[in-house]
Amino acid sequence: MTDGSLVARARQVWTELAGVPVAFPPAGIAVVTSRTSLLCPPGWAGVVVLGNAGIATVPADGAGAALADLPAAVATDAGQVRARLAVADTLGPATLAYLDRRDFLPIQRSAAVQEELPAGHGDVVALMASVSAEDAGECGLDEITSPAFVVREGSEVVAASGYRRWPASAAQLSVLTGDRCRGRGLAGLVASAAVADALDKGLLPQWRARPPASRRVARRLGFRELGTQLSLRLPA
Repeated sequence: MTDGSLVARARQVWTELAGVPVAFPPAGIAVVTSRTSLLCPPGWAGVVVLGNAGIATVPADGAGAALADLPAAVATDAGQVRARLAVADTLGPATLAYLDRRDFLPIQRSAAVQEELPAGHGDVVALMASVSAEDAGECGLDEITSPAFVVREGSEVVAASGYRRWPASAAQLSVLTGDRCRGRGLAGLVASAAVADALDKGLLPQWRARPPASRRVARRLGFRELGTQLSLRLPA
């Protein structure tokens, strides 16, 4: 699959999440009003840029009309947006990365990946409870719909990954390693198992991340960074 077809498939995911009909323009940002948009938290504006164009949703007619005037190259840059628009708060940006089977660089599954646990299993919940609230919220393991692919040390789960089914047959990846076990390559190992499972089911793996360490794991697996997402809380 070429970059162009990957971008097209990724764009389909986000146009469905917009909640109202919208399409990526040839260039620039297409802005629509949507009170049910999943591009951002409720009541916020959301901007997604993939390739050389983007879409944005706003919560009310006329809100953030200036978003349409932003070049796509700066529309998800929080600093640039704040310099051009009145913005009460921002969330992100997050990098959006994708791969297909030809891109995938699997880490050979070994005895280290010992189990596939049901989503919401108590041992995965315990792993999330062992890290900071920020890390637990960032990883998204509490939202997965796939099995959790885990590594144990003794009886303890020390790394886990899975994915949540999204619209347009996307698989939003989640991964978490316990604090004391980081730096040992376990995130890549469990994420490789989750990506392989998603590809086997015909899904489009998506890696949405802000931390540099998470982005490095994605690149190690063959993900291509194709775009960015930014949420904006506009003044009342």
